[in-house]
Amino acid sequence: MAKKAEKDLWKYENEARSYGYEIIAGVDEAGRGPLCGPVCAAAVILPFGTVIEGLDDSKKLTEKKREELYPVITEKAVSYGVAFATPEEIDKLNILNATFLAMRRAVDQLKVRPDILFVDGNRIKGQEIEAKLIVKGDSLSANIAAASVLAKVTRDRYMEKLDEKYPEYLLKKHKGYPTAEHYEILAKYGPAPFYRKTFLKNIDRAAVKRRNWQTGEDAACAYLRKNGYKIVERNYRFGRDEVDIIALKDGKLTAVEVKARSDTRYGRPADSVSDGQETRVVEAAKNYRNENYRGFPLGFDIIEVMLDEKGAVTDLKHLKGAF
Repeated sequence: MAKKAEKDLWKYENEARSYGYEIIAGVDEAGRGPLCGPVCAAAVILPFGTVIEGLDDSKKLTEKKREELYPVITEKAVSYGVAFATPEEIDKLNILNATFLAMRRAVDQLKVRPDILFVDGNRIKGQEIEAKLIVKGDSLSANIAAASVLAKVTRDRYMEKLDEKYPEYLLKKHKGYPTAEHYEILAKYGPAPFYRKTFLKNIDRAAVKRRNWQTGEDAACAYLRKNGYKIVERNYRFGRDEVDIIALKDGKLTAVEVKARSDTRYGRPADSVSDGQETRVVEAAKNYRNENYRGFPLGFDIIEVMLDEKGAVTDLKHLKGAF
């Protein structure tokens, strides 16, 4: 079988040089879609014809590969710049204009003035330097691909650092993007100062989830007490791991994950307990036991609570030994 030809990432640069453009900078962004954190942009000027093995659109690369490429790009680049636009600027300017602002800041950091900018996408403004727009340019141009890697890695590192201060938001995992789990976290804790207020159009949905979560957990505690359990801890956290309720009965500790829903369109509440959530409950509960009830047997239950549209409890099921 013939070997698949490698993609030519210098095609657009070659064409530009034929028209007299010698110094070409690639510009790209990362983080337009998340609910929180900054948007990041990068500008990169690579020596013409430089081959960086594995370079491609950052979205097509693994996190490990992006991290490997980052120092290679920064070492080989003639010049590069990386810059943010803050959540406050995103709210004030809108995400598109904030992205343009971050791009302008990144270009301004370049120590060599480009003859032309290659910009990923189909829109740009606010640049004094001539720009060529290339749709899907991060997979077509070496300079744009390099910029996409620097922007993505820089923003991910920023969110991981923020995760250390706000571990309950699991920022290291979702990087601020609007996943189902992220909305559940928002429902439980509400938005932190680093959230983009204008992106929280579904905040009412999050508020309802928060109400349902609180009602469900209160109902679960009342049920457990009624059935002879002693509530020894609520919302116990160990690092990024958490368990909703830890109860004691007949010399046995039980870690309880509470799930509340107002309908079953997407299955019963218990169906939403992911393997990752199970792992976090187990780790948190084991640590609590080791610190407070060493040697006690430990069980893991789920209590699912059904609510009506006004948030009143209509049904409660205790699933013992659920995981």
